Parts: sequence; C-alpha cells; structure tokens
Amino acid sequence: MPFGNEVVQNSPLPGRAWRASLNAMAPQGLRAAARASFPHCMTMFRKTFLPPIADLLAFEAAARHASISRAAQELHLTQSAVSRQIRQLERQLGMALFHRVRQRIVLTDAGRVYAADVRAALQQLSAGTQKAMAFSHAAGLLNLAVLPTLGTRWLIPRLGAFMARHPDVTVNFAARTEPFDFAGTPLDAAIHFGAPTWAGAVCEFLMREEVVPVASPGFRARHGIGAPQDLTRVVLLQQSTRPTQWAEWFEHVGIATTVALRGPRAEHFSMIAQAAACGMGAALLPRFLIEQELADGSLEELFPHALVSTDAYYLVYPEARAQTPLVKAFRDWLVAECAGSAG
Repeated sequence: MPFGNEVVQNSPLPGRAWRASLNAMAPQGLRAAARASFPHCMTMFRKTFLPPIADLLAFEAAARHASISRAAQELHLTQSAVSRQIRQLERQLGMALFHRVRQRIVLTDAGRVYAADVRAALQQLSAGTQKAMAFSHAAGLLNLAVLPTLGTRWLIPRLGAFMARHPDVTVNFAARTEPFDFAGTPLDAAIHFGAPTWAGAVCEFLMREEVVPVASPGFRARHGIGAPQDLTRVVLLQQSTRPTQWAEWFEHVGIATTVALRGPRAEHFSMIAQAAACGMGAALLPRFLIEQELADGSLEELFPHALVSTDAYYLVYPEARAQTPLVKAFRDWLVAECAGSAG
C-alpha cells in the first residue's frame, strides 16, 4: 500500500533493508544459534530478557507512530496482530508501555525509555545483519585502522597488489589517529605512528618518517625564502600530532628561534599539504605523502635538510590474532612494501 511504503521510508532504516535484515533474524534462527553456542546462558537471556523480535518490532513501530493502525500498515499486519504482540511484550515485562486514551496510545515514561533502547538495538541488529550478508561471499574480511593521509595517499594506491594475490578478500578501512583498545572494536589491525608500545598488541616496524620543508612556488617567491634562516619570519604550518617537529628541524639545521611552535595547526598531513599548496605557509611533510604535489609543482622542496623521526610507522595487531592467516598475509605484504618504498 502506498501509505504503508511511505511510513516505512520514514523509519530509522530504509524499509526494505529494515524488514529484510530483521527477517533474517527470525526468532527460530536465533533460538537455534543460541542453543548451539550458549545453551544455558542464552536460554536464561531469551526467556527473561530477550522478547521475540516480532513483539519488539510491533512495539517500536507503534511507539514511533503513536498509532497501532500505522504500525500495522508498516509491518503489513492486522491491527489486532500488532495489539496482541504489544500485550505479549507488556506481560513479559510486567508493566504497561502505553496509556490507552480512547482511540489513541501514548507511551508511559517507562515505555518512552524502553522504546529508545529497543530502536537502537534493532538498528544495530539490522546493520550487523546487512554487514554479514554483504560479506557472505568473501573468503576473508580484514578490518584495518589507518592514518587518514597515509591510507589515501600511500596505502590504497598500492593495495591493488595485495588484492591481486587475495582476490576474495574484502578490506575495510577506518580512520584512526590515536591508539585504541582492540577489544572494543571489530578491527583486526592498525597502522600506527609513534612508539612501539600498545597494550596487548604486537607492533611490527614498517618505516621511519622523513620530513622536508616545502612551500608553494608563489609563497617562496613572495617571502624571498633563500636560506633556512628565512623560515623564522614566515607562517609555519603545524601538524598537531607532531607539535615539536619544526623546533626539531630548526635545531637540526643549527638555527636558534622562538617561533618554531607558532602557526596554524591541522590534524592531518593532507590538510597541511593543501594549505601549503594554497600559499598559506611553509610545511614540514614526508616526501612519500606529497609525491603528487612535488611532481606537479604545486609544492617544492625548499632545502635538502631532511628530519628523520625517532618515532616510526608500525603495523599493530592484537596478540590473539597474530597467527590469523589473513593478518599474517597482510603483514608480510605490507612489511615488504614498506621495505621497497624505503629503498
């Protein structure tokens, strides 16, 4: 019915995906999986704390629309069926979820809180099911956390070689700039810059970072930059995760200055590279992340004095996944790729 389809489109998830993914989690399937994996624990949860999904769907739809009839239209059920499922849920919970006021339903205070929790849980279940269905034909799934600029400018352009060796593998990316707890995420590994210290994880050395001073040709000409000393009187673009880098560079070239920590800050190298190419200041950037700008002339290396970091790039993965074939295959490929790049 057109009205029913319109209601579904206003639901928290697209109607077809919402129904298809939740239909895949029918109560019978969940019960079978529960018995197989956690017979005692999950039986307790199912009977006491996990109402049938059909009842939760009916309640969530009725709560969202404040209407039994509109919930029935969305779910393609009769009004009596939706009312029956809500009554079953209320009996299981031992409390009323709605006030019945003539022909209207109004959430109780407890119902309002429960509706928000149920909606969030159904969305998470639906999203998880869609992910599982999306990767059902993949031979392997690698969830990788990467530094944004390293991922877009260095890793992804090279990843085709790894995919050619493992054509049935799916690689997912998440941007992370700080260490995190693997236990709270679906991530299998991360590419990290810093020290090789990460609780409960293995850190595989990849390569060091070598930065050089760069600027746009126009910025260099406008400020008459001809010697390293000239950089003490121009805007210095700062990388917020490397706050002392300019100070270290000036010390490296033997220049004493009090301005090394001044200047606008950005979190990602790609932002700093773009700002420098637009003539907003001079920057310290790794050559391997600005190959395109150096090649097209939007940035030029000001001086040959490179600063090699004491920190480095590492592939980090949980100790429990160290022997996982896919993690091992990616590690071996990445270590070899970094060795070739450094060479």
